[in-house]
Amino acid sequence: MRKLTKSSNKMLAGVCSGIAEYFGWDATWVRIAYAALTLFFGTGIILYIILAIVMPANTSWE
Repeated sequence: MRKLTKSSNKMLAGVCSGIAEYFGWDATWVRIAYAALTLFFGTGIILYIILAIVMPANTSWE
């Protein structure tokens, strides 16, 4: 069973790359979408902070 966790492949807190790994997407596209969300709607920063607090860290050694 897959679990949404922060990634060790991170730029800040690993939220965007964790989302990308969960859905099987490229982390770059998720980061671009996050940047667009932040620039156009202004909600990206708050959403990122909430996810950084709520998402557990990836503790597996895969």
